[in-house]
Amino acid sequence: MPQHRGSQGPFTLAVCSEMVFTDLPITERIRRLTALDVQVEIWDWTRHDIEALVALRDEGAVFSSMTGYVRGGLVDPVAVADLLATAEESIPVAQRLGIPRLNLHGTGLDGEGLPVVPVQEVTGAMWLAARDTLARVAELGERHGVQFVLENLNLAVDHPGVPFARAEDCLALVAAVDSPHLRMMLDLYHAQIGEGNLIELCRRALPYLGEIQVADVPGRCEPGSGEIAYPAIARALAAMGYTGTIGMEAFASGDPTAAVRAFREAFTVDG
Repeated sequence: MPQHRGSQGPFTLAVCSEMVFTDLPITERIRRLTALDVQVEIWDWTRHDIEALVALRDEGAVFSSMTGYVRGGLVDPVAVADLLATAEESIPVAQRLGIPRLNLHGTGLDGEGLPVVPVQEVTGAMWLAARDTLARVAELGERHGVQFVLENLNLAVDHPGVPFARAEDCLALVAAVDSPHLRMMLDLYHAQIGEGNLIELCRRALPYLGEIQVADVPGRCEPGSGEIAYPAIARALAAMGYTGTIGMEAFASGDPTAAVRAFREAFTVDG
């Protein structure tokens, strides 16, 4: 199994198969990405034919991350029970596919990325409940030898009403739990919209990073299509010692193959 797939200098590169080559079936998208020498990310595993994905793994595809729950949230007791139950159901799927990271959000999202139960104000009691839930998630990960990652989102454009959405929120919760089985999925597209100051954000989050996801702003397309200076971020990440995965969770502004190549170029660090 080519676990070195996606190697690019100090980083490992992955691309979200849900957002590129969208005119093709998911199996063909994964084959195209594998041929482009990147690892593959998926979202909700319940929407996929797992046997087909296992067969693709046997062909050489390497899966990087997937959504690590089906429904639920971090605060309400019923939602917490759902999150923990469906997180546990997700683990055997991740293990079959060789997926090391299972992604979480501040609450359950619908098919449009909107919160199932919107929240306008996050109270202190909600923060404590979320921290306790994530500690239980980390324990679940420890029992099964997997890592859960908490992803930041943006409230202004894509995910209004999601609690604990900001990168600062996710970093605070992950740091409070402080477990190697709960880390941060730092999405720089979302952070640019909501917070900015990306290099310093990466520096502060570095001890807690499980993966970094990227897309450009505006438009949520590949690096180089918008305003974010991703080559500068790549150089800064290399200088600060980050050697983990960079995942392109972005649409292609034009040809998908060209978009993946632009992503690779942005994260090629000379010297």
